[in-house]
Amino acid sequence: MEEKTNPDIPSPEDSWPPKLATFEELKELEKGKCGMFNIKTANQTLHDASLRPNPVQLWFSLWYEHETCCLFADSNVGKSVYAVQMASEIAKRQKVLYFDFELSDKQFQLRYSDDAGHLHDFPPDLYRVDINPETLEVGKDFEDVVIRNIEQTALQVGAEVVIIDNLTWLCNASEKGEAAGTLMKSLLGLKIKYGWSLLVIAHTPKRNLANPITQNDLAGSKKLFNLFDAAFSIGLSAKDAGLRYIKQLKIRSGTLEYHSENVIVCSIEKTGAFLHFSKMGFATEKEHLKEIGSKEEVALKEAIIQLQSEGKPYRQIAQELGISPAKVCRILKKK
Repeated sequence: MEEKTNPDIPSPEDSWPPKLATFEELKELEKGKCGMFNIKTANQTLHDASLRPNPVQLWFSLWYEHETCCLFADSNVGKSVYAVQMASEIAKRQKVLYFDFELSDKQFQLRYSDDAGHLHDFPPDLYRVDINPETLEVGKDFEDVVIRNIEQTALQVGAEVVIIDNLTWLCNASEKGEAAGTLMKSLLGLKIKYGWSLLVIAHTPKRNLANPITQNDLAGSKKLFNLFDAAFSIGLSAKDAGLRYIKQLKIRSGTLEYHSENVIVCSIEKTGAFLHFSKMGFATEKEHLKEIGSKEEVALKEAIIQLQSEGKPYRQIAQELGISPAKVCRILKKK
């Protein structure tokens, strides 16, 4: 009678003697390598890392060098305005490549021109990239083509910082439902390969402005949020439509500084030909989720009128009351 064997259990002939590593594999192990992995003891890891400089802040504590960061917000809140402002400041120190999949060159020019037609002067190391419509072909290999072109362009320019505005456009242009995850993993691969600092801009689905911003407001958050080293969002203030607040949601290189109890409050202003976020101060997120009632609105108007009677300028009044200069102007005009 033939003896039955379990195919899931290796026979003695298959498991013994165990397969020995080749000479080449042993030499690689001695070097601390095994295939795609580097191998070190925990102590050696600490020692080697201590010899390299600590991460440098690129933009406050919101984004550090050589890290992947996400900026997300609803439409028409000012994501691109803030991202260009970041890029402009960073480009004073490093080469920045800004992939603009939102605005045409004419729209960009109008945004950064004054009423007299004067153009804003950006740092020479800020490069803007847009799509050449004659070469745009959406197909099954769209993600691969986009990643390959991003890589080639960044290498040609010699960029150290890469900003993608925005991930949502790339995913909508793709025919694949899993495009966001596929693109992000490919971008992360390039970031690791070349040591880039990478900022990805994304949209949020429509959200209830009465609720605090959370990581769940990032479209596709379950798959994407864990891929980022850092993340922050811009919220529209319910207190004043002219105000925005910036909330930090994730960080790995420092401490969470701009949390719900300490959001950065800004107004969007144009100085000369430069459209930008102007910092007003700090507040709790709750203050900007609260809808102002009629009694509070009356009290606010009275406070503005009182401060104006004391000879204080609009900006100082706005700072003292935690509102935008534009709202001060509107209320005083109505008076």
